[in-house]
Amino acid sequence: MNLNVKIKRLHPTVTLPAYASDCAAGMDLHAAIDAPVEIPAHSRVRIPCGFAIAPERNDVAALIFARSGLAHKKGLAPSNCVGVVDADYRGEVMVSVSNTSDEPYLMQPDERFAQMVFVPVFIAALTKCDDLDETERGAGGFGSTGGFGSTGGFGSTGA
Repeated sequence: MNLNVKIKRLHPTVTLPAYASDCAAGMDLHAAIDAPVEIPAHSRVRIPCGFAIAPERNDVAALIFARSGLAHKKGLAPSNCVGVVDADYRGEVMVSVSNTSDEPYLMQPDERFAQMVFVPVFIAALTKCDDLDETERGAGGFGSTGGFGSTGGFGSTGA
């Protein structure tokens, strides 16, 4: 599936997003900063990307994810876990980056630090009701299917 997206460079030297390989799901985002920026341990800093986008369709969104190497090795990831850029947003794409490590991190100008994935969006039509259909799982959650050793739902001790 292909999607046309208009992109506007907001800073003259910014590296625009690009796929690192033919099968990459995400486009690498680069830090549009003029000088290194310190992200202190256990802190958040907003990093500009230097561009704005306009997807050709309104039924998509751009999701911003961590780059797995930086997240694992340095503890850097979007502060809200996954950023959402709505199809009608026309401002600069920025990423609030959290440093979960015990060490400060020095973000370099033009550093690849996040990735952007375009996904379809479904607009839900909510229907009020008094009863929901029954399923085998029912209300079980938070490990109720065996993922965390729990046998109960939310608040269960798993005893």
